[in-house]
Amino acid sequence: AAAAPDLSPPGRAMLLRGIAVALTGLLLGGCILNDTLDPVPDSVMSARDQKLIKSASYLQYKPASDWLRHEVDYSGPEKPGTVVIDTERKFLYLVLENKKAYRYGVTVGEEGMNWRGKAKVGRKAEWPDWRPTPDTLKRIADLPAYVSPGPHNPMGARALYLFEANKDTLFRIHGTNQPEYIGHAISSGCIRMLNEDVIDLYNRVPVGATVVVI
Repeated sequence: AAAAPDLSPPGRAMLLRGIAVALTGLLLGGCILNDTLDPVPDSVMSARDQKLIKSASYLQYKPASDWLRHEVDYSGPEKPGTVVIDTERKFLYLVLENKKAYRYGVTVGEEGMNWRGKAKVGRKAEWPDWRPTPDTLKRIADLPAYVSPGPHNPMGARALYLFEANKDTLFRIHGTNQPEYIGHAISSGCIRMLNEDVIDLYNRVPVGATVVVI
């Protein structure tokens, strides 16, 4: 027979914390009942993408499988095509048809540097250049004012630029030249993805798509 639950004050506190965590999962990421590892195949990348990515030695690093793309059951309220970013759990969801979603591991902003809210994808770019904001240049010493496109660029292979009320928020979803930090909170607020993952997302998400950051 199953053991009776511990209803002492400490036991009740632990039970309530467990319920709170479960409810947070339901509210933030939808009800995730099943997940199936489904890594992005090389076929999503062009010959140019594959050449540039393979030319960077750091890209030999692969995060643990939990941070690779999974197909999951999803019962959140968002419509198919919506991007939902759970900054606490460090996952990005692309809502699909039939109560499914793709879940990708991401790097998120350091504490106090995350943007939250609802935005639209205002524009997209392949192998973007990078111009650090004035605040970033002040905060991090010795940064260049401009970095050309390529695998050395912190923006990686693709960028989706987030706009709110037709104004650039200066936050992006983009690739990375530091895949070892997927699953961590170390960025200046932008959402970083593995380059193959951001290429896959870029191919699936049009300009005008809704992005919810929580």
